[in-house]
Amino acid sequence: MSSKKISGIKCLLFSICFLSVTTGCQTNQKATSQPYSIIYGFKEGDNKSIYLSDEQGKRRIKIIDVPNNAGGYPAVSPTGKQIAFYGKYDKRKTWSIHTADIDGTNMRRLTNLKNAWDYGPAFSSDGKTIVFGREYTDKNGDMQEGIWLMDSDGTEQHQIKGLAGGAPDFMPDGRLLFHSKGRFSKTAAAQISIANIDGSNVIQLTNDDTDNFNPKISPDGTQIAYLSNRDGNQEVYVMNVDGSNQTRLTRNRIRDGDPAWSPDGSKVFFTSQNVFGIYDIYKVDKDGSSTERVLINASQTATVFHVDKHYLERLTRATQ
Repeated sequence: MSSKKISGIKCLLFSICFLSVTTGCQTNQKATSQPYSIIYGFKEGDNKSIYLSDEQGKRRIKIIDVPNNAGGYPAVSPTGKQIAFYGKYDKRKTWSIHTADIDGTNMRRLTNLKNAWDYGPAFSSDGKTIVFGREYTDKNGDMQEGIWLMDSDGTEQHQIKGLAGGAPDFMPDGRLLFHSKGRFSKTAAAQISIANIDGSNVIQLTNDDTDNFNPKISPDGTQIAYLSNRDGNQEVYVMNVDGSNQTRLTRNRIRDGDPAWSPDGSKVFFTSQNVFGIYDIYKVDKDGSSTERVLINASQTATVFHVDKHYLERLTRATQ
């Protein structure tokens, strides 16, 4: 074989190897290019704001101040262009769901029922629907819990008849995950359940005499993180989506709350009260190991799967 042919083959092999390496790097960069893992509420003095953060708590960026410095519990839309959250009015007697662009602009108040507590909004997988919880005191002085739906622009608001409970979350298959009514009941405990979006086919996953509430579905739809006080203190648990293998993750002497999955499903974020009476955000491996504090003076965690790069660029410019 001539030296020219050998040189040509070497060049071809080098080009293929170089292309493979650079392609692999590009693929890996794309897989790890998501700069933010969670969205949360941050309190500094009397000011309450919504922030984005990476999983380590090192890269943070402010999105928006909540109305009247009260509210939070944010969620990011599947497109990564919008957030939903609640704000408080009427000396905190009225809680209302809001949306805003993720660059902090175009805040809109979607619900405004006086003396009702609307909280915990979550987007459907197509971003067209928002589900939220509503609590209010009826004429007899009893606290009522209901689950409501509306279009993402605030229209078509309606209660899901037959579902009494709260903290609803959309599952990947379009069903709803929620806790049943019971947190304000003297005779019944809240339990984790799944139902169709029309309120039919309710499946109860937990069944004990203590409250199980605030469930969050894992990214792959196979596990649920939730809160329970079955062991004498409010702790974070996980279980399979069929209710099996219920496992305690945290073991603290103070109350834990706000469970949220990491985007890859390997960890669960949660909040825990510190010695100063304020909340910090922690993360724990889903097997209960390697607990680590991520953020201080922060709470109300939710998972971030995607942030629209153009909106993020605008947000970054606005905060510089």
